Amino acid sequence: MTERDIILNELAQGLRPMSQGIEWFDTHGPQEQAAILLFLRHHCVQARAVTEDGPESIRRAGLRPTHTPAILITRGPIDQQLGKIAGLTPVDERRKAFRLLVAILAVADERRRERFCSGGCGHWWHNLPIADG
Repeated sequence: MTERDIILNELAQGLRPMSQGIEWFDTHGPQEQAAILLFLRHHCVQARAVTEDGPESIRRAGLRPTHTPAILITRGPIDQQLGKIAGLTPVDERRKAFRLLVAILAVADERRRERFCSGGCGHWWHNLPIADG
């Protein structure tokens, strides 16, 4: 478990405000941001994100349906689209991609919690306290 793991899970669970997440994301250079987006993509796949998570994730991320990441998530197989979203390079698109990937992780992980962890689990990320600051 790294600081990155904790921050991303706190964001997905609503334990840390997205404004702090964007500030944290912006402190990283382009290569680190790309790595963070790929890491988020991996977590979305692990959380079993499905295409049907797209509309709710777009809403939670606060994106317009015309934003590039929002268009991508609604077109085609989710695994391919998550990769395209994680690969966006313009700064504004990377921020939107970050917000959307966190939202997708949130939606998919909530479903996973309900199905597999409702009676309790040993996942460290399901037992995080509310973030300070």
